[in-house]
Amino acid sequence: MQTISTIAELEEIYGQPGETARVKVTDHVTPHYASFIEASPFVALATVGPEGLDCSPRGDGRGFVRIHDARTLMMPDRQGNNRIDSLRNIVRDPRVALLFLIPGSGNTLRINGHARLTADETLRASFAVEGKLPRTVIVIEVHEVYFQCARAIIRSRLWDPSSHVAPAALPTPGTILAALSQNRVGGEDYDRAWPERARQSMW
Repeated sequence: MQTISTIAELEEIYGQPGETARVKVTDHVTPHYASFIEASPFVALATVGPEGLDCSPRGDGRGFVRIHDARTLMMPDRQGNNRIDSLRNIVRDPRVALLFLIPGSGNTLRINGHARLTADETLRASFAVEGKLPRTVIVIEVHEVYFQCARAIIRSRLWDPSSHVAPAALPTPGTILAALSQNRVGGEDYDRAWPERARQSMW
């Protein structure tokens, strides 16, 4: 198999981006791009650290990523599994990338920048849900913003109910954990208890 190893080889295959691909990029959140952030209940957060790359899902109510100003976003870090892979990376390397999805929309929004963490109590309190505060807030300095066209969403039929996969067709978390731990953890009891455990620790 022949490997592409230079930018020149790559550009010979793909050529140069057109004007629309260049002009859509800004270094701040414009009013139009703010509309995407405010409508989005889900973002994929990519980070980098000494151990490599990480990409984690982040979800909450619409607009949970707060636009502090045109060059600053704030995102609460809600309850999770305490691996804190993304947060460990941010502490050591501030580079981040975000991909916002909006249910029903083919277009997505991409943001690149630098992030830092804060445990400021007043700021955390401003993100409280049902009286529960996030442990930290991720503050993102925006460097680059642009929309991504709908081709990937259309090809994947992501929002098309007829293409959705039935949960029963996939292995459950309990099944996966049991297989990987030689049945020390996981199993049917884990799956049965998870909905209530998640409900109590959602925020």
